[in-house]
Amino acid sequence: MRNLTLLLALVASALAAVVQVPLVKIEPYRNRLIREGRWVQYRKDREVRRFMMSKQSNAASAGQYVNDYEDEAYVGNITIGTPQQQFKVILDTGSSNLWIPDITCGTKPENCSAVPTCHGILCQFECDDQACCGAGPNYTDSCLLQAKFDASKSSTYQTNGRAFIIEYGTGSARGFLGQDTMTFGGIGEPQLAVPNTVFGQATSLAAFFEGQPLDGILGLAFKSIAVDQVTPPFINAINQNLVDLPVFTVFLEHEGDQNGVKGGVYTYGGIDSTNCGPVIAYQPLSSATYYQFKMSAIASGSYRASKGWQVISDTGTSLIGGPKAYVSGLADAVGATWRDDYGVYIIPCNAKIGTVDITIGNQVYNIDSSNTIIPLGDGSSNCIFAIFPFSSGGFGPSWILGDPFIRQYCNIYDVGSQRVGFAKSLQAK
Repeated sequence: MRNLTLLLALVASALAAVVQVPLVKIEPYRNRLIREGRWVQYRKDREVRRFMMSKQSNAASAGQYVNDYEDEAYVGNITIGTPQQQFKVILDTGSSNLWIPDITCGTKPENCSAVPTCHGILCQFECDDQACCGAGPNYTDSCLLQAKFDASKSSTYQTNGRAFIIEYGTGSARGFLGQDTMTFGGIGEPQLAVPNTVFGQATSLAAFFEGQPLDGILGLAFKSIAVDQVTPPFINAINQNLVDLPVFTVFLEHEGDQNGVKGGVYTYGGIDSTNCGPVIAYQPLSSATYYQFKMSAIASGSYRASKGWQVISDTGTSLIGGPKAYVSGLADAVGATWRDDYGVYIIPCNAKIGTVDITIGNQVYNIDSSNTIIPLGDGSSNCIFAIFPFSSGGFGPSWILGDPFIRQYCNIYDVGSQRVGFAKSLQAK
């Protein structure tokens, strides 16, 4: 028996891999709504939903406070099942659960007939099921455009039986858990297959998911913050010895106006030496929940703040977020102005500004204007200054280092050693 165990361990080690999976650049939902003239109203409706969510919060649900993914610019493909069913997901280091829409999503809203006048932004709080919301006479199907998982077509699917609810800022994904083989990477792409992965099958999605160019979310953070303590897919791969190293690297292409083009690469099981230079330094995690660590200072031009804060590296956030006072100081230093109806700082697209300089450990990381000035989406000569005011409400990290930082520096998420490394992106400015 001992020899058999040793043989199986050797086979698993031999099969361990480094897999590079491409990303696709998409138009952020925010930019699309701005282009269509609907962003201002969307923000007003969102604030009402958030207020109502705060009034209805309860201990049975787990909150993902970071964002509602409305500004996300990158998606990757995964598959679930045998044969494979493909889904476009946000690969998110700021959460820990995988979920995709179930085949029943949006088709069986509960209790819609109980409130026949149920409509508009308050509907999800008036009806038992948030799917009874929106534009239709009774409800809108937030799953209408998403790919959906059909368990009956998978020979490797196993039932789980537990329900799940993940609360976001303005609604939830809810349904039940299942288990199957999933792959990082889509059909025809390099793939890392992870058997026995537990994932959420959403039967109801909040209204804000309607029309978004994604099917679901794949969380890459730690099990400690996973809803229902489900083992996250990459940690499941580590536990099954399916990767060379308990590490993944994120390389993001610069953001531009083109969509549907190559957006970057996730390297599972190793360090990306093709797109990333040598590792500059590693920073130990202060909390193995999110990828959270200490940032000592942030500066731009004549402005500098060095209070020291807890921050997270978050691929699920397209901007850099921080406390209002410090963000205002940075914006003033570069000449950006606050646009209240859009909820972002605006700066001319051709502005010549200096770097934003972030101190982590003993290293200073410089983010240049190609990553801090990004398209607004309205066809004007104005762009977004990619730092926004964010409040953790006294809980969790004070800053979010999102895509602008990760485009400048590849982030190496060393799960095994509980640290994050940084390497200069080798792409041209």
